[in-house]
Amino acid sequence: QVQLVESGGGLVQAGDSLRLSCAASGRTLGNFAVGWFRQAPGKEREFVAAINWGDGNRYYEDSVKGRFTISRDDAKNTVYLQMNSLKPEDTAVYYCAAGAGRYPLSRSMSYDDWGQGAQVTVSA
Repeated sequence: QVQLVESGGGLVQAGDSLRLSCAASGRTLGNFAVGWFRQAPGKEREFVAAINWGDGNRYYEDSVKGRFTISRDDAKNTVYLQMNSLKPEDTAVYYCAAGAGRYPLSRSMSYDDWGQGAQVTVSA
C-alpha cells in the first residue's frame, strides 16, 4: 500500500498558476502509475493526467492539454501537477492516485491508493 499526500492547492485568479505535489510513502513509486483526478461540486470525479512511472509516458485529459504538466521526482518519490493558465472551470478537489499501471490510466478503477485531496479554487 502506498500513502499519498497532496499539497499546493489554494485560491488563485484566472490565468494564474499552481503546482500540486503528491508525496508518496510506504513504497517507492517505481513501476507504478500515478494519476491526478478532480471532482467539482455536484460532478463526478474526472481524469486529469497520469504518468506511467515505468516507461515515463504521460496522458492528459483534453481540456488540460497544453496547460497542465505532470512530472515526477524519483529522489523525492513525488509527482507534481503544474497547472498554468488556470480557468474557473478548473475549480475542484484534486486527488492523486497510485496503481500498478493497469490501462487505461484515465479510469479511476485502475488505481488502488488515493490521497485525501487538495482544493483548487480559481476565481474569474
